[in-house]
Amino acid sequence: MRIAYVVDVHDRFEAVPRVLAETGAVDLLVVGGDITTLGTPADAGRAIESWRPLVPRLLAVAGNMDSAAIDARLVELGVSLDGRGVVFGDVGIAGVSAAPYSPLDTRYEISDRELATRASAGLEEVKGCRVRVLCPHAPPHGIACDRLRSGEHVGSPALRALVEEEQPDLVLCGHIHEARSQDQIGASRVVNPGPVAAGHFAVVDVGETITVMLD
Repeated sequence: MRIAYVVDVHDRFEAVPRVLAETGAVDLLVVGGDITTLGTPADAGRAIESWRPLVPRLLAVAGNMDSAAIDARLVELGVSLDGRGVVFGDVGIAGVSAAPYSPLDTRYEISDRELATRASAGLEEVKGCRVRVLCPHAPPHGIACDRLRSGEHVGSPALRALVEEEQPDLVLCGHIHEARSQDQIGASRVVNPGPVAAGHFAVVDVGETITVMLD
């Protein structure tokens, strides 16, 4: 299975087709949130509908710069991963929208506990899969993928604890633009590819092993 992962679109909707032209054929496109920057459900819906014909399957979560209303629109469109797990053969993909409460007070922030509850519900739906992938918009705490330029770690402690307990094979996140990197939490590989608005993306090939390529 071949997965293209993009995150932090921030209204640069044309960036996603450009990335897919680079990746070549994929089985699934996962959009990791911040589809818009304070946009409307209609804005996000138009973006999703413009990307759908480019791939066999599309799934998405909303980010902190989207909204609960955009999250609801993703559900209506049948592409939402928030608190859900979707199974493709022996590969399971789960996700969670939004980001933890922060001093920035952005539009779609929820409690750390709620993030973990939704993510756990999604992982429960894919618990029987050989390969499990978790796609939260926000990164787990305390790794390269959640570090600001100042050195401060601003990811979710509750997501960190969940990953430590559940050990999904791969965590695909975003949110912290400058923290483009890969790291490990136990056996779980964590990848923040950086914003697609700046041309960044990841391609995941799942076979006997998992290979992750960053642009």
